[in-house]
Amino acid sequence: MNAPLEGIRVLEVASWLAAPSCAALLADMGAEVIKVEPPGGDSYRKLYDSLLGEGSVHPCFQFDNRGKRGVCINLEDPEGLEMVRTLAKDVDIFLTNLTQARLERYQLTDADIKVLSPGAIYAVLSGYGTKGPDSDRQAFDQTAFWARSGAMAMFGDRDDGPLLSRGGYGDRVTALNLLAAILAAMRIKDKTGEGQYVEVTLQRTGVWAMASDVTTALYDRVDADKTSQKAPGNPIWNYYRTADDRWFAMVMPFALHYWPKFCAMLDRDDWASDERFQTTLGLMEHGPSIIPELNDLFASQNLQYWREQLDNAGLIWEPISLVTEVIEDPALRERGAFSVIAHERVGAIEVVSAPFEIRNADVEVRGPAPDVGQHTREVFEEFGVDVGKVESMIERGVLQ
Repeated sequence: MNAPLEGIRVLEVASWLAAPSCAALLADMGAEVIKVEPPGGDSYRKLYDSLLGEGSVHPCFQFDNRGKRGVCINLEDPEGLEMVRTLAKDVDIFLTNLTQARLERYQLTDADIKVLSPGAIYAVLSGYGTKGPDSDRQAFDQTAFWARSGAMAMFGDRDDGPLLSRGGYGDRVTALNLLAAILAAMRIKDKTGEGQYVEVTLQRTGVWAMASDVTTALYDRVDADKTSQKAPGNPIWNYYRTADDRWFAMVMPFALHYWPKFCAMLDRDDWASDERFQTTLGLMEHGPSIIPELNDLFASQNLQYWREQLDNAGLIWEPISLVTEVIEDPALRERGAFSVIAHERVGAIEVVSAPFEIRNADVEVRGPAPDVGQHTREVFEEFGVDVGKVESMIERGVLQ
């Protein structure tokens, strides 16, 4: 087997989730990733330290930073910035999520890195972009990806308020977007020999994910209505609760094709022949009138009963899985969706694998996340920095 990105060196000057998560995928594909953290560590690491104690080992930090080597540099110190530039002189990908103002202050902009490493792919991730009115606005995925993309306004039942997204949801979607852009830029570099600039934002990735609603709004300048379990546009494109307090979702957009099978499953020939339900528009208009009956019907039996009925009827549906069920899903297990990190302090940590496969290529988790400054001495020795100089900087707090 062969690692697709073997021989590629990545310098990650980033924190939190989205950019580091992208770098973790690059590491899974064999790239050498050097993670630069400030004194005390990445803010994401510090979050778990504040909750669990300093030096904690949290599976989520391990997930987003697996397979990297870590150096700790004080970017507020001119000598520290020189050490970053030393690392940037021999890099294929420079990956950052620092704000444009900080990149300019630290002299780590695209133009600065191009002088040091003309052939590098410069990849920057931000909330709203490096230009425009919000270029230096602070952002997390729940604000830029979720709230400012239109997603937060559209998710959930119309009878309820907006929903917060789960932690890291938008970050990791954005990480895949950033990965795709970097790989495309590498292809251009292969053809032209020139370095490339890549920019990805949380907000634009969120807008892409919401493209069905956004594209429709671009066409008619009207906000779509949120869905409601009690009044769906299609009663067999909806979700229902069972007797054992489980939920399942049915998704059958071509309703008239499946409607007779659905009615037969429930022994409701009267609905199959009802004139109100003979057209798609009729189902949309009159379907809400039978939702109370459907709720009662599905609440009369447990999920296992409906699993057999729905499968036997050939309908498109799935149980709404609990996360503890997802991690035991035999289809996911069969396809290698989970990997084990061997951590010397806490043992095996199971994490989610890269969400793609490349035939005849080696894409896998290659080790744990580094401890703070774990590889500082090792990395700078490889880059030819005098050992005494490194030790002096460590004593003075420039390095850790």
